Formats: sequence, C-alpha cells, structure tokens
Amino acid sequence: MDKNQMEWNEKTAQHIIENLERRRMEGSYASTAAEALEQVLAMIPHGATVYRCGSITTTSMGLWKRMAALPEVKIIDPFKPALTPRESLAMRHKGLGADIMIASCNAITLDGRLVNLDGVGNRVAAMMFGPEKVILVAGMNKVAPDLDAAIARVKNYAAPINAIRLGQETPCTVNGICSDCQSPGRVCNMWSIIEGHRTRGRIHVKLVGEALGY
Repeated sequence: MDKNQMEWNEKTAQHIIENLERRRMEGSYASTAAEALEQVLAMIPHGATVYRCGSITTTSMGLWKRMAALPEVKIIDPFKPALTPRESLAMRHKGLGADIMIASCNAITLDGRLVNLDGVGNRVAAMMFGPEKVILVAGMNKVAPDLDAAIARVKNYAAPINAIRLGQETPCTVNGICSDCQSPGRVCNMWSIIEGHRTRGRIHVKLVGEALGY
C-alpha cells in the first residue's frame, strides 16, 4: 500500500473514532491486520467466554486459531464442522450470554454509524444486546461516506458475495446483482443500524488500514 493511502486511512480512521466516541462507543486503529490481531488478543481477559460470529475478516486474520491458545478462554463457536444445524443454532443462543462477542461490520459511516445485514440475526442481535463487550474488526474498505452509501454497499456488494460464499440458491449468486428476492436462502433478512449506545464503551470498533473481508 502506498504512503498516500496509508495516510488517508489513518486520518479517516481518527475522524471515525472521534465520532464513535460521541456516540458512546469506542474505536481504535491498527495500520495492519497483524497489528490488529495482537491488539484484539490483548483485549481478551483470562477466563473470558468469547462468542464467535460469522466473519471472513477475523478468520482471515487467523484470530480464532490464536484465540484458542489463550489461557482459560472458552470460545462459543457455532461454526465447528461436527455440529448439526440444531446444535449450531443452540450455540448461537448461548453466545448471547458470552462475556465478549467478536465479529466484523458490513459498513461504517464517516459519522460513526454501524450498518449490518444478517440472514439469521444472531450477529446483529448480539451487537445490540447480550454479551458484555462487543469487538468489531473492520478494514477501511468498509467505510462509507454516509448512511445511504453504507446501505448500498451492504445490499449490492457484501450480501451477494456472502451468498456466493455460502452457496445459497439466490438470484444474486447467478448474476451478482441483488433483486430483493424472497428466496429461502436469502442472506439479507435483518438490518441493524447502530446509532449509539447507552453503555459507554460496550462496543469497540477496531479499524484496520487494510482491505479485509467483504
């Protein structure tokens, strides 16, 4: 990445962090995914229960492999290959009572709003209520100038790519274009726009100066 892009990332991230703080949320910045990985791991206390939500960002960073090695940390992981669909759903319910939830964010506006779209709803539910601490890791590629742009980004880019990733039988997996379908495999069912939080600092957004996830 060239120095101009790096400088823009850092300055823009600082602007977003200031706006997150005004909304009673926290934010911090790491220039690389490797730095972000170490910083997130340092936020996890011994003995914590950590809820894993779907996230290409955190998986590509190698976060969960490193997390599993932390002393006395218990991971609530609904994505274990051996789980049946019923068992996976039970893990998602259990995750709402975790100490910490870790995921990514589909889009973040310059003024500090968090925009997400879920298929089942467990991720957005946990962001809003349940775990004592929420850590969201997001590359600067997910920054949008305003709410309309954030919604468009999620609907027309992140959702179709995730539908393709998950092998869903939806129109967008055929042509890449959202048609606002009502397919059973639709991954864009539940919107969440977080404007702020009553509990100061419960949500921490770790911005990363790299393109991560969708």
